[in-house]
Amino acid sequence: MMIVREMTAADIPAVSRLRLDGWHAAYRGLIPQSYLDGMSAEADAEWRAGFFARSRDTVTDFVAEVDGTLGGWLSAGPARGCPGGTGEIYAVYARPDLIGTGVGRALVSEAHGWAAGRGFTSIVLWVLDGNARAERFYRLAGYEPDGAVQADDYDGTELKELRYSRRLA
Repeated sequence: MMIVREMTAADIPAVSRLRLDGWHAAYRGLIPQSYLDGMSAEADAEWRAGFFARSRDTVTDFVAEVDGTLGGWLSAGPARGCPGGTGEIYAVYARPDLIGTGVGRALVSEAHGWAAGRGFTSIVLWVLDGNARAERFYRLAGYEPDGAVQADDYDGTELKELRYSRRLA
């Protein structure tokens, strides 16, 4: 059984572990291995605890529990660099062994309801160029690339991210 709920501070260590495992599963071969090897669930949890405490007014995090254990996480809020009526999914990860089971779809659906309930008329997210699984997932959820591109540096390698968007009902 799956339950989607808002994240609490008690979820932070499990979310950080899930995020790290998600990065390793999703980005192996796309992001330099040295960057992935340098990631730490403990460091992420420490950062995330501070961010969680500071951002509760603007960012909402959801977790999916599957049979009583953390199976997925999503973070959303107002879109960065977009007009005021736009929300953004900042991150979404399913536990690697649960990819394809509906965890991601449930979290994204929750985010769409959350965003519409706050008056957002559209929602965006960023996808690492070449991440075919993510691109396919988001297209199935109604997202399309909107032409915006940004680049990030990962251990000296510049990688491109594509922005996807969709209208909300």
